[in-house]
Parts: sequence; structure tokens; C-alpha cells
Amino acid sequence: MKRNVAKKVARRKRRILKKLQTARDRRFLRGMDPTPVIGSNAIRYELSERSHAICHGGVGLMLKLARSTGLVEEIDRRLHLLKVHAPYQESDHVMAHVLNMCCQGTRLEHFELLRNNEAFLDAIGADSFPDPTTAGDFCRRLSEGDLDSLSTAIHLTRFHVWRRQPASFFNEATIDVDGVIVGTRGQCKHGMDISYNGVWGYHPLLVSLANTKEVLAIVNRPGNVHSADDAARQLDKAIDVCSIAGFRKIRLRGDCKFSQTEHLDRWHAQGVTFNFGYEARSNLIEMADNLPESAWKPLKRSRRMVQTKERAKPENVKRKIIHQRGYVHLELEHEEVAEFEYQPTACHRGYRMVVVRKNITKEQGEQALFDEIRYFFYISNDDESVTAEQIVFSCNQRCDQENLIAQLKSGVRSLCAPSDNLISNGAYMLMTSLAWTLKAWAALLLPITPRHREKHEREQQRLLTMEFRTFLDQMIHIPCQIVQHARTVTWRLLNWTDFTPAFFRLYDSLQI
Repeated sequence: MKRNVAKKVARRKRRILKKLQTARDRRFLRGMDPTPVIGSNAIRYELSERSHAICHGGVGLMLKLARSTGLVEEIDRRLHLLKVHAPYQESDHVMAHVLNMCCQGTRLEHFELLRNNEAFLDAIGADSFPDPTTAGDFCRRLSEGDLDSLSTAIHLTRFHVWRRQPASFFNEATIDVDGVIVGTRGQCKHGMDISYNGVWGYHPLLVSLANTKEVLAIVNRPGNVHSADDAARQLDKAIDVCSIAGFRKIRLRGDCKFSQTEHLDRWHAQGVTFNFGYEARSNLIEMADNLPESAWKPLKRSRRMVQTKERAKPENVKRKIIHQRGYVHLELEHEEVAEFEYQPTACHRGYRMVVVRKNITKEQGEQALFDEIRYFFYISNDDESVTAEQIVFSCNQRCDQENLIAQLKSGVRSLCAPSDNLISNGAYMLMTSLAWTLKAWAALLLPITPRHREKHEREQQRLLTMEFRTFLDQMIHIPCQIVQHARTVTWRLLNWTDFTPAFFRLYDSLQI
């Protein structure tokens, strides 16, 4: 970050801290003052004639990031959809969806807000912006082959970003897979169907890289398909992407719906490690019941260390109501873990089957009814150096993908179905999920200087794991004045956040 920018940021921070300190010093003096603190000053509105400003000052950084990584160039090179570019290129349509998500858009209709924002158009150097009808038409134009071309362009850009990472980054790639139900109230959407839980809509498949939470694949499917439908093919593609990138070890993770036994031997022969949940079938439960007691070991889960003095626990209001009203309550007493070798029917060799035995007490009101034993199974090809406990913890960590699904649903708003058919809604999901991917790339490309390594690494990790709405508040939704010059457009930030130094550090590194 440039010295003059650092001075301005520090000056602004000192001013706000001084205001807050002054407010704390005067809080007792204002105790007898009946005047409200908020809105007590005189307010006057005027309409600016020459000065332009936008409230999404960080979108320029996202555009610069997309160009400097080569994403825009790769999309135009790989995706050939329009016969006449009047005036938009294919990359313009894709980036329009990304900008709509970054500017708090939640549907195609919100394209109209950006289209009629003069300051926004001046800021991005465009005379026009796609309207909602054009954006929806572009989604409907894409075929399955076009989606593969767009995914290829994203992966090629991803390689450029990953090449700038340290050698330790390529130790192991952990690939997670899951399905998610996307409901819709529409009745004329081609490809929709009723899911297992009675929701009408679609059932997209999500493949992600747990290391960086990047979306490696998002494929739309009818709502009635099995969770693992087409999962093996998409996992093979993800394996190829990580292998080409140079990861030395690749691990697959998924719940019991994705333990596709007909593919396990092939993945094992490729040197791919897998940790999948496995359905608690009757034969496995019988094998677990017949294990000697010496085979079971207590499963001890690590707990978060309290940095401050531990406080007394508050009253458990929920438990009190359960007892008073006589509801049935399940309480986990303890967990044990064991393992044995198991060969699925579709496999030609045996694998490690790790089983967790949970002892659960069933209570109703104040009365203890009986203890219940539940088994959870996990299949893995990890070698003996990896303990059974570590395999269980690895499978449990896959649940973090649920947080990614929540971000894509309510944060980015990419897991929705605004179009009228299966493929076009899949195209919408893929293009809008690029907003989340750009956030991950911004974190990976954030420079780390040796002098402030510890601080900068903390910022990078925080940005990588940050919720999308928080990312927008910290890096995108910043008031910004747009100053037009003869050949350039200056984006002048009018406010600062905790990530403003990181913002300018990333901006300086993207100069091309």
C-alpha cells in the first residue's frame, strides 16, 4: 500500500477513535440531557449536479481482479455463444451476473437498477448494462457444452491463481461433494420435479475444494434424482483439475449417499484417498455388535480453548421446559470408535470400515426411559498411519460444506431458479457463484509482506473464511466518488473499514 494512502487511512482511524473516546467521556454528562443523540443535527437535502458517487466502491476491484487473473480473456476465448456482439461480449454477460450479486442484487430484475445508475455506468466505463430480459435470454442460450466451456475457462483462471501460492498449498486437496434442494413456486419450469422431502424444484450437485471453499462444479439436476446422480463424473473432473494443478495428494469426502462402491477401486488405483459416510445396513450393524469390547476405544473430541476466564454456565431454559412438559429428550452419554475390514459387493478388495458407537440416554420429563445404541459408519482407504479417530474427524469436517451451501443460498443467492428450464437455471447458478469464487481468489492473491507476515496471514485467512455478506460490507459496499478524467476514471473511497489497508494492498498487486 502506498505511503500517502496509509497516512490517510491512519488519519481517518484516529478521527473516529477520537470521536468514540469523546462520546465515552461525555456519556455521564449527557445523562441528564433529554435531547436524543441520533438525528439531532439539522438535515438538508440537495441533488448533486457534477459529483457522482456509488455505494459499491469495491466492484471496481472485482473487475480488476477478473481481468488481471485472465478470467475475462479466458471466457471470451472459450465461450462462443453470440453471433453478433452488439455490444456485449460473452464475458460482459457473465460479469454482469457477478456485479449484480456484488451490488446486493438477488434476482434478474435488479439488473434494471444498475442499468439506470449513471454513476455506476461511468465507473465501469460502459454506456449500457444488460437489462433483465437480455440477462435471462443469455442464460437460456447456454447449452451443456457451453457450460463445460465456461467451467473450463474458470478452471484455467484458477490455475493462474493457484500458481502464485506457496509450495505447502499443494500438499493435499480435499474435495467435498453434496447435493442441495432448490425449491421454486413456479409451475412451468422445465426439468423441475418433486424431491424426497416434498419440495418442487431442482437438486443441484455441488463439488467444492475444502482448502479454499472454492466451487469446483455446480450442476443442476431435476428435483427427484438421487443425491449421487452424476457425482462420480463430476468428482473425476475435480480430481483431474487438482492433479493438473499439482496437488501431491487428493482426498474425497461425502456423506453416506456418495459412497459409490462401484468407483472406489478405480479411485484407489489412481492414488486418490477417500473418506465417505456409509449407510448403517443390517449386516454392518451385526458386524459391529459382534466386535469384542477390546476393539472399542473412547472417542474424544477436542474442545475449543477458552482464551479468557471461564464463566459460569447460564440456566438451560430449553432443558427446563422439556422437563416441565414431559417431552422426550435424547442425551449423548459417550462415544466409542472401532474399525474392521469390509469389502463392498461392487469392490474387488477390502477397505477400512470405521464405526462410531453412540450411547444415547432417552428421557421423558424427569424419568429416564432406556439407553439407545446408534452406529455411524465411514469407509476409507487411508493407510494405517491415519487413526480411526482421525478418519471420523475428517468425515465430520465435511459438514463445513453446509456453511458453503448456506452462503451460496442466502449470501450470494446463486442457488435459486429464476429462469424457465433446467440448463438455463444451471447456467445462472454457475455464473453467479463466480462472485464467491472471486472472493476466494481475492484472499489467495492478497499480498503477504515479510515484515507483517503474521498480521497479513490472519487477514488472508479471515477473508478466505468470511461470510459473503460480511465480505460485501468490508470490501464492496464502500461509498466511492467517481471522478472522470480524460483517459482514466478515479474511484475515490469516501469511507474506510478494517480491511481498507488490505483493499489497497490487493489493488497495488493487481496493477498490470
